[in-house]
Amino acid sequence: MSITASMVAELREKTGAGMMDCKKALTEAGGNMEEAIDLLRKKGLSAAAKKSGRVAAEGQIAAAGEGAVGVLVEVNAETDFVAKNEAFQGFVSSVAQVVLENDPKDVDALNALSFPGTERSVAEELTHQIATIGENMNIRRFVRFEAKPGTVASYIHGGGKIGTLVELQTEKGGEEEVSALARQLAMHVAAANPQYLSRAEVPEDVVAREKEIMATKAKESGKPENIIPKIVEGQLGKFFGEICLLEQAYVIDPDLKVEKVVADLAKQVGAAVKLTRFVRYQLGEGLEKKADDFAAEVAALSK
Repeated sequence: MSITASMVAELREKTGAGMMDCKKALTEAGGNMEEAIDLLRKKGLSAAAKKSGRVAAEGQIAAAGEGAVGVLVEVNAETDFVAKNEAFQGFVSSVAQVVLENDPKDVDALNALSFPGTERSVAEELTHQIATIGENMNIRRFVRFEAKPGTVASYIHGGGKIGTLVELQTEKGGEEEVSALARQLAMHVAAANPQYLSRAEVPEDVVAREKEIMATKAKESGKPENIIPKIVEGQLGKFFGEICLLEQAYVIDPDLKVEKVVADLAKQVGAAVKLTRFVRYQLGEGLEKKADDFAAEVAALSK
């Protein structure tokens, strides 16, 4: 397979590695982007492997609810200009309220519900907003937590660029200390971006991939074969500490792990407290934004 300049550029963007290193990695990987990323990581040349998840769409994330129930919803628009439009923001807030009150099972079910203050459905109101505002919009996703019993807290960052939802299950769900920690944990999730709640949730293939990369790097750095497994286990603990919420250093007090903070709260209120789930939405993650090729456009117009 021939390696194109655009493939090299994409790999450079995702890893931060040099042009020649990227071209060599792609050649060795037969053009497979993920394999090329792994090759660069094994060689210690990938400075930013997580860049592949960049935000690539506009719109807003909104939250609704408090106490035992909370929701997040993401509605996409074409431009940031529309995302700042009061009518658009009002629509997104109303959609979140509909989710809170009706608990639809998916976006199709949400679209069929009545939109507040109108005789239209949510889908019909979306069409109306598109016609009024003059830009395409889409209700992309939502999530609804209901703690039985317990507390749900949300946090919106950057004017709707990031939204989080956290659930604590406890009989003391209405107490101020529990609500306060739930809110702080929602902010922690926004800042620390955990991928899983605990290491038990991390897929086996993800763990195996990391072990292989760690072992390869240790071997190529000249470490003796007999100590490589210990090195890998040590690095794996750090890996889990980066991606698992319960094992992350608490952003408010980095000397404590999140799991310890929750356990301390349980002692404080005299009841079991369990961090059961969380979600973090980043606006447009996983979506591809269209890039205008002005050179090609000008060339086409000149023909």
